[in-house]
This record gives sequence, structure tokens and C-alpha cells, in this order.
Amino acid sequence: MTADYFRSHIKSIIVWLIICALFALVFLLYGLPVAPVLYGALLSGFFGLVFLIIDFFSYRRRRIILQRLAEEITLSADNIPLPRNGIEEEYTRLIHTLYDSLKASENEAAEKLSDMTDYYTMWVHQIKTPIAAMGLILQGGDSPEYSELSENLQRIEQYADMVLCYLRLDSDSSDLVIREYDLDGIVRQAVRKFSSQFIRRRLKLIYEPLDKTVLTDEKWLLFVVEQIISNSVKYTPSGEVEICCEEPLTLCIRDTGIGIAPEDLPRIFEKGYTGRGGRLDKKASGIGLYLCRRICGKLGHRITAESDGRGTIIKIGLETQQLEIE
Repeated sequence: MTADYFRSHIKSIIVWLIICALFALVFLLYGLPVAPVLYGALLSGFFGLVFLIIDFFSYRRRRIILQRLAEEITLSADNIPLPRNGIEEEYTRLIHTLYDSLKASENEAAEKLSDMTDYYTMWVHQIKTPIAAMGLILQGGDSPEYSELSENLQRIEQYADMVLCYLRLDSDSSDLVIREYDLDGIVRQAVRKFSSQFIRRRLKLIYEPLDKTVLTDEKWLLFVVEQIISNSVKYTPSGEVEICCEEPLTLCIRDTGIGIAPEDLPRIFEKGYTGRGGRLDKKASGIGLYLCRRICGKLGHRITAESDGRGTIIKIGLETQQLEIE
């Protein structure tokens, strides 16, 4: 900061030195005493130094204010230091113009996002009506074709829920209801939803009551568990899926499916990344696990994945920190 200040005043310092040198040269050529020039130079240098020190601290204070404004998440144009000359006044006016334009763009974007969220929320609720009607119709058949149609219909409903989740995730109204829930109640809902797929694919489900209580939001955690079980069923041609709990409070969902390649493992929670599984299943979007990671982060949970190439283990850390109430 000091170097920047002196670089901005280097011209004034050079001009002052040149003027002192010219005075000394003129006095020397005319044979006049040089002492008055030196005395005047020393006096002007002293007062100039005092002025530079005062001006430097003023410059430093103004720059710190601007740096803090630049680092803040929300900029307030009213906190900008008052201009001291015409050029600074024009820069301040330009900043206010840009700030007003930025706020207008933010308000317009927020309004568009709100309209889009409202539209897709309405669309999801509307699309669920024919989905439910088709589900009731398909319940009347017991042929393999009916089972396959029911499974695909369930997948359509799951994708509709993903759309709604994706839109609401960054919304200020995420309707989180954080309280203690029975973990078995959440897991059983997810297992019940995919029970027909377990039967049709002849997959063995290993699940014993967990007898755990978790501090979470039931709806959002249920979405995460459903996504993980859905992936386990989808990528396990044969074998089993196990749901258990490790101490202190980690929900584990294991499967004996195709597993995750070592090079894909660090990136499976990235948005849009599908990896080897996505290349086998051309319809994979790479959004499911990304949403799971985002939701777990919102709920204060940890989600990790392990795989040795012959199966996958997804772990959700549900333990909570003890809070001190003041």
C-alpha cells in the first residue's frame, strides 16, 4: 500500500526536486549564497513531508474502506468514501450507476427464478396426477410387462421429484423442519418404494431395525436415501443390497453391483458427472448424487462413497454436535 501511494505521487516529488535544483543552479550562476535556497528547500521539504504523512493515512483509510466493501458479499454503494475531486466524483457516479444496474439485474433474475420455480412446482404437482392414475391402472396386472411399466413409471415420478428438489435447493424457502426422527421410519419408506424392483430383479435385501434417532429433516433425508437405494438397485444386476448403521451414527447402504471405478470415485458427487456407470446407463444424468451431497451439506450430514470395483458403499454421517445453550 505504501509503495502504491508513493508511485501515485512520484511526479509531484520529482517536480519539487527539479524546482529546488533550478533555484540552486540560478543562485550558483549569479554567485549568490546557496544557504537561503537550502534553507527554503529544507522548510518546504519538512512541510511537504508532514503533508505526505497526513495524506498517506487518509489514502490508507479510504483504501481499507474500499477493500472491505469489495470483500463483502453484499455491496452497499452508500458506504463508498466521499469524492475529493472531480475525477473521483465521476468514478463515484459510475460506481453508483453500475450498482443500480446490478441491483436491477439481481431483482430481475430473482423474479425470473421465482416464476420458474412456481411454474415447475405446479408442473410437478400436475404431472403426478396422471402418474398416480397410471400407477393404479398398472396395479391390476401381474405380467412382466406390467412390472416393467410400473418401474419406468416410478422412475418418471422420481425424475419429477428431482426437478423440484433441484429448483428448491438454493431457495430461501427450503421448508426445512429440523427435529428428531426415527431413522427406521425414513429407511422403511424408501425401501417400500423400491420393493417391486427388488422383487423383479431378484435382489436380496439385508435390513435389520436400526433403532436410531436422528436430528434431520425427514423429507430431504428421505430423498437422499431414495436416490442411493435407486442407484443400488439400478447398478446391481444380481446379488444383494444391505442397509445397516455403523457407530456412532452412520447410515451405510452397501450393494454388490458393478461398483465405481477408482478414477471416478473422487468425482461422483460432482454436478453432471456420470463416470463408468453413466457410460453403461446412457440415461444417467449425473444429478442424483450431486443433489444428495448438496442436501447433506444443508442438513449438516456427511456423505461419502467407497468401492473396490465389485460393489459400492455409500455412508451418510448423521451424528450431530452437542450445542451449548446460552
